Amino acid sequence: QVQLFESGGGLVQAGGSLRLSCAASVRTFSSYGMAWFRQAPGKEREFVAAISWRNNNTYYADSVKGRFAISRDNAKNSVYLQMNSLKPEDAAVYYCAAAYLHTYTSRNSYSYWGQGTQVTVSS
Repeated sequence: QVQLFESGGGLVQAGGSLRLSCAASVRTFSSYGMAWFRQAPGKEREFVAAISWRNNNTYYADSVKGRFAISRDNAKNSVYLQMNSLKPEDAAVYYCAAAYLHTYTSRNSYSYWGQGTQVTVSS
């Protein structure tokens, strides 16, 4: 069983930055592809970024490419999302997700989810 705990959300002005963290309670963290998704009110949960378990390759939604960066620290069982140049449309609950020995961009492919952390961007 994998438990994920997100932190780092908050209120930021447009153009500002936030860094989200996700800590995983699992011994084999390096074997999990990790991803961030987000869900705004009234919208479906959408893919934001993912990082491979195998080679640290990263994948991004077009809407965040060049502004967000996903990274992982296997020694700390953690994955991060650095968000820069935030826009009001980035406001959402951000979720961390894990998949064993795979890296996906589809939310239906992830077995483990955190509880989410709220990001609010004021204009």
